[in-house]
Amino acid sequence: MSDPFESDYVNLSSPAVSHYLISPSDVVDLPVRPRAIYVNAAGTAVLQDASGDVVSYDLAAGTVLTLRPDRVLATGTTAQLIAWY
Repeated sequence: MSDPFESDYVNLSSPAVSHYLISPSDVVDLPVRPRAIYVNAAGTAVLQDASGDVVSYDLAAGTVLTLRPDRVLATGTTAQLIAWY
């Protein structure tokens, strides 16, 4: 398939070009730091940022979080999350 935008500069306001289902872990960072997170199934997401701060979010399905966490903790996370990057 041709992609007329293949050579365009990619930044945080560009559409995501790939995604993966997030597997929460209390010890392992995400394999790729996402541009945003899509909430596929409602629940709680416990996110850790680059400075180590941890915050819990109660989320509805269909929500898009414009956050770029380093880790999604398994302890407390019940939402199904998809990373966009």
